[in-house]
Amino acid sequence: MFRWNLAWLLIVPALTAFGFIVHATAPPPDKEYELVRTIVDVLAEVDKNYVRELSPDEKRKLVEEMINGGLDRLDEYSRYFNEEELRAFDTQTEGQFGGIGVTLGRDPRTQYLRVESPLPGTPAYDAGILAGDLILKVDDKPTDRLRTEEVRAIIKGKPGTKLKLTTAREGDTAPKDIELTRATIVIHAVKGLRRNAADPAQWDWLLDDGSKIALIRLVTFSEKSDKEVKDAVEKAESQGAKGIILDLRENPGGLLSQAATVADLFLNEGTIVSTADKRGDANKAPRRTLSARADGTIFEPAANRPMVVLVNRNSASSAEILAAALQDHKRAIVVGERSYGKGSVQKIFPLNNNRAAVKLTTEVWLTPNGKNIHRWPDSKETDEWGVKPDAGGEVLLTPEQRLAYLQNLRDLDQVSGKPVAGVAPKAPTAFTDPVIAKAVELLKPKLK
Repeated sequence: MFRWNLAWLLIVPALTAFGFIVHATAPPPDKEYELVRTIVDVLAEVDKNYVRELSPDEKRKLVEEMINGGLDRLDEYSRYFNEEELRAFDTQTEGQFGGIGVTLGRDPRTQYLRVESPLPGTPAYDAGILAGDLILKVDDKPTDRLRTEEVRAIIKGKPGTKLKLTTAREGDTAPKDIELTRATIVIHAVKGLRRNAADPAQWDWLLDDGSKIALIRLVTFSEKSDKEVKDAVEKAESQGAKGIILDLRENPGGLLSQAATVADLFLNEGTIVSTADKRGDANKAPRRTLSARADGTIFEPAANRPMVVLVNRNSASSAEILAAALQDHKRAIVVGERSYGKGSVQKIFPLNNNRAAVKLTTEVWLTPNGKNIHRWPDSKETDEWGVKPDAGGEVLLTPEQRLAYLQNLRDLDQVSGKPVAGVAPKAPTAFTDPVIAKAVELLKPKLK
C-alpha cells in the first residue's frame, strides 16, 4: 500500500477516521466510504502499476486534478485550491501584498521576464525601473530558467525585506544590479479617465470642464472597493462633477459584500440583492436579502446628480449585482451591451487546517425586482439572465472598435516609469469610445 498523505487533499474529512485498510470483519461500508475508497484504490493502482515512478509533486498534482476534474463537472466556478493557489486567491480579494510593484511578461526573443508596467508609488517605480526593462535575475536566479509564477513567488515577500534585481535596458552597455526594499503593494480597484500627467499615481476624473461629467472605472471588487469609490466620487465632486459615469466594463466581479456596500453608497433604501435556491426559482422564498441603509448615501440628491453605469459582455458577478441594483431602483441608466450572466454564489470551505480549500456554488442571486442573473449552460438568448442596457442605451461595438477599446484600456493602465524632466509621457492610443459617447448623450439632458 502506498504511503501518500491524502487526508488534506480529500473533500470528505471522514477519510482519516476510516483509514486505508478494510478488514474482513468490518461492518459494511456506507456510501460515502465507498466513494472515498474508490479514489484511494485508483491512486494505489497508479502507485503500484504505472509505467514510471511519479514524484511527490506529480502525485499531488494528479490528486488535485482528479478533484478539480470532478468539481468542473458540477459547474465552472467550483474548484479546489492548493496552498499556493489559496494564497493567490486571498491576495486578490485583499487587494494588497508585499512586493516591489511591477507587472511582468515574458520577452519572446530572450525568454527573460520583461517589465510591462511599474506601478506608481512603489519601490520599482521609485527606483527608476521602466516599462520594457528586462529582468535577467531575481536574487541571482536567472529568470529565463524559471516559470513566471516562480519569479513572482520570489519577488513577493514581507514588506521591509530586501530583493536584488539584475536588469538590462535597451541602450545600456551592461546589466545593472538594483537592490529594492519590498513594500505593501496595493492593487487599486478604482481608476479614472486618464492618469494625471504630473503624477501618474493620481487620476483625472472629468471628461471636460464644460460637461461636469466624471468617469470612474471600477475594475474589481476587493476589500477596499467601497472606500476607493467614495474617495473618487468626492474628488470628482470637488472638481465640479454633477454627473457620474460608473464604468463596470471588463469587471469580472469579486466580493459580494463589496458589491452590496458600493450599491449602498448610492441608495438609501430598498433591496440590493437576494439569494435563492441554486436554480434561482423566483417562486421560492429567498434565503438571504441585502438591503440599503438610509445613512452614508453619497452623490445626492439623486434628481440633481444623475448616473450612468457602463456594462459589457465581460461585466460579471458583483459587477452585475451593482448594475442591476442601481438600474432597478432607477438610480442609474445602464448603457452598453448585455452583461456576462454570472449570478451564482460561491463560498470557500477551508481544508487541512486552512492550508487548502474548496470553493463551491451554494446559491444564486436575484435582482431587487426578482430577476435571475445567472446564465446556465442551457440558457438561451431569449431567456432571462444578465443585465441588459436600458431602452436607448444599447451600444454594440464592431470587432474593430472592441479591439481599439481594449488597446486603449491597456495603455491607460500601463505606466512607462517615473517621469523624467523634459520627456513627455507616452500618450494612450487615440480612441473615441462610442459607449461613453452614448452615456454623455443620455446624461446631458438630465444635467440641464
